[in-house]
Amino acid sequence: MNYDKEFDASGLACPMPIVKTKKSLADMASGQVLRVVATDPGSVCDMEAFTEQTGHTLLSSGTENSKYVFLIQKA
Repeated sequence: MNYDKEFDASGLACPMPIVKTKKSLADMASGQVLRVVATDPGSVCDMEAFTEQTGHTLLSSGTENSKYVFLIQKA
């Protein structure tokens, strides 16, 4: 899937992947897609909760090369 911006949160522990994801989304336009790569297993639940609470859409959540990959569409 295509995305407009990528943020690599590898090596960051909770809550930093969410904090940095929020900052990355801030300068994006509504409808654009952010790809987030993380290594923290807790980021799976955190990204789901974050998107539900903020109104953004979690388009996909999966693993790639032992990392967690999320595609988030900005509300």
